[in-house]
This record gives sequence, C-alpha cells and structure tokens, in this order.
Amino acid sequence: MSAGAQSEAWFSRAQAALPGGVDSPVRAFGAVGGTPIVIQSAKAQTIVDVDGFEYLDFVGSWGPLILGHAHREVVAAIEAAVRRGTSYGAPCPAEIELAEQVVQSYPGIEQVRFVSSGTEAVMSAVRLARGATGRDFIVKFSGCYHGHVDHLLVAAGSGLVTLGEPSSAGVPADFAALTRILPLDDEAALDELFAADGKRIAAVIIEPVPANNGLLIQRSEFLSAVRERCDRHGSLLIFDEVISGFRLGPGGAAAHYGLVPDLATFGKVIGGGMPVGAFAGSRALMRELAPEGSVYQAGTLSGNPVAMTAGLATLGVLREADGWHRLEELGRHLEQVLGEALRESPCRASLARLGSIFWIALFASTPPRAAEAVAPASGEAYASIFHSLLAQGIALAPSAYEVGFLSLAHTTADVDRLGEGLSAALCNVNHGALAND
Repeated sequence: MSAGAQSEAWFSRAQAALPGGVDSPVRAFGAVGGTPIVIQSAKAQTIVDVDGFEYLDFVGSWGPLILGHAHREVVAAIEAAVRRGTSYGAPCPAEIELAEQVVQSYPGIEQVRFVSSGTEAVMSAVRLARGATGRDFIVKFSGCYHGHVDHLLVAAGSGLVTLGEPSSAGVPADFAALTRILPLDDEAALDELFAADGKRIAAVIIEPVPANNGLLIQRSEFLSAVRERCDRHGSLLIFDEVISGFRLGPGGAAAHYGLVPDLATFGKVIGGGMPVGAFAGSRALMRELAPEGSVYQAGTLSGNPVAMTAGLATLGVLREADGWHRLEELGRHLEQVLGEALRESPCRASLARLGSIFWIALFASTPPRAAEAVAPASGEAYASIFHSLLAQGIALAPSAYEVGFLSLAHTTADVDRLGEGLSAALCNVNHGALAND
C-alpha cells in the first residue's frame, strides 16, 4: 500500500525540517520501504491518518496505550490536571500517589524516582549501580535494548563473551569498553564472564521479557541463574521493565517469574501515554541518590503533574476493570487465532506471546529465545506482510523485530480480523525462503 497524498505531502515537509523526516528512526519505514502514514487522530483501537484512512492499531504508541487511544477517563484526568497547571518544578500529590502505587505493586522495591523517559530511567539506574558498588563494568545481553544510552549502545561481537563495541557513531570506544555483552539463554557464557570479571561487574541489566529484537521469551531457569550469579559476585541485577512493567501485571516480569531484581526501570504504561520513566529499588540503594547520597540525578520535568495524573488514571482503570485478566484472556484468543493462521499458511513462521505482547517470528518453526537465532532474512518477507496488512486497514510496527500490543480497547472481533488479514498477507509472500520444511 502506498501512503495517501496528504501523508506524502506531510512527510515531504517533515524531511526538510526533521532528520530523516522523523523524531525516532523506526517511524521512517526504512525497514519496510515506502512512505510513513502521518497520523491525524486516534481513538480506542483505531488510528486515522491525514488522508482519512482508518487502521486497526496493534502498535499502541509502542506499548504505553494499554487502555487504547484517548481513553475517556485518562483524557478527563489529563484535562483536569492541565487546568491546574502543566508543570510546577516542585513536588505534587500525583507523583507521591503514583510512587506509592508503584512501590506497593512491584516485588522488592521500597522507593522510586520518576524521570521523563525509559532511556533516562536506565541511564540513571546504571549510574546508581556504579555509585553504590564502586565498580565500573556493566553487563548487557545481545537482543536487549535499553534506550539510546551511550554505554549501552553496543552490539555483540564473536565468541561467547565480547568487549563492547559502539553500534552508533558518536559513542566513544572507551565508554563501550566498560560494557560486556552476553548472548541470552546461555548459562555457560554467563559463568565464563563472571569467572573472568565478576569482581569488576557493577550490574547486569536485562529485559526479563526481551521485546526489542522480537519477543525472546526467556526460560525461568536462565533468569534465575542470572540472579544467582549476581548475588554470588556482589553485582546488582537490573530488570529493564520499560515495556513489561505494568503490562504483564502490576508486578511485571518480576512477579511473573518470581524473581526480585535489585533495581527496576519502568516507562510506557505508568505514563498513560505521556512521557514518563522511573527507576526503583530498595531504600538502602535509593538513598545513594541526591539529595541524600552522592549519586546525582535530576530533571525539571520529573514527576510532571500532568504525566503523573495520566499514569494514576491508567492504573486505576486497569485495577477497576480487571484489566490484566481481560488482556490475558484476549491474548489467549490471539494465540489461538494467529497460531491457526500460521499453521495453515504455506509459510514457515511461529508466534511468541506473553500476556498482551506478541510477535510473529518468520523463518522459525518455534519462537527463538536469543537474538542470534532470529533469521536475518526476516525483514524482506515481513515488509510484504506489513504492507499487505496496512492495505487491509491493519497497522503493525514497521519492523520485523518489533512486537505488537493488545489493549483493553481491542475485541475478539479485532483479533479475528487480524488473523484473517495475516492469512491473506502470508499467502502473498514469496514462499521460497519461508516455505515449511
């Protein structure tokens, strides 16, 4: 499907005023080809572009819109908050109330510090871990994305354990050299690294539900091994729950797996569609932050009253509507419907799902658990599927490696429509490389 005339015109203007025409690279359709649709408005499970075309949306602003677009209670709460003032630069009741809810909901944490994005939350948590331990090395896993923080924009090299190498221009090699990269789902590599560098590792950071290189659902045994190695060597464990936090449930992946990290980062859902991030931990760790401790972190818009109010309204609706249970039921229906579409397709693909997060793994008979197992050729085949669905009025993320999201605004009929659309899209793909064995 080609973008409409108005989207084409707006994107042409955008390319003159914005680098690449976008404010975040994945929006540019570079991975799927074509011109991005420019969105005019959204409501519930539907987005509308500037040409007036409507799409059933499974992107949900990349995860935060767990209630759907422009939910009436969230909009009403935001409108009321704006009338009281858009920013104070001072404490407000809403940030204290939201902090209390986060602390009460998530395993093992006692205090939380709000920021304005997931990247900022991760950056601050890593600084806190280094300050609290007096160590410099950070361990991350290939396939896990933690925002555009300099020392975490690194990619794995060859071998089980590699030194970090920058994967973006502008990141000094000396920054990346303090980062170690491991493959997911590999206890042997974990042990090798800790045997070599355990005394220098400040923290291990992981998406317990990796959802930025496909949905790479981890074995509980592997995550438990990460927790145990950190305990044994005096390193902190950071769960990056920017996507999974308050989406899988009030306790996020920590409650799902029965594991307690030392620090956790949040974003997406707790902002209710507004720019919000947070990091949290025990009182003993969090008191290392200024103004009590020597680890500096600050932000003029941290705890913004409008954003805090949106988060409170979102969590309130989820609790009152039995939202997480309803999303799990809808997720099971999606798993059944899309699973059937994939089984009946001439193409080889599988479905990964956890709660209301899902991903179609192309070229894979079973969903992979490590980034290295994701087929490099997925992109070209996915581009065909993406544009076929878009032509049918269904919007998925414009990348083979991004996940989809359900919201409380979606219905079983919407999921059925996605299943029918996917079946048609798969039939139009060049089957050569995707064909079942």
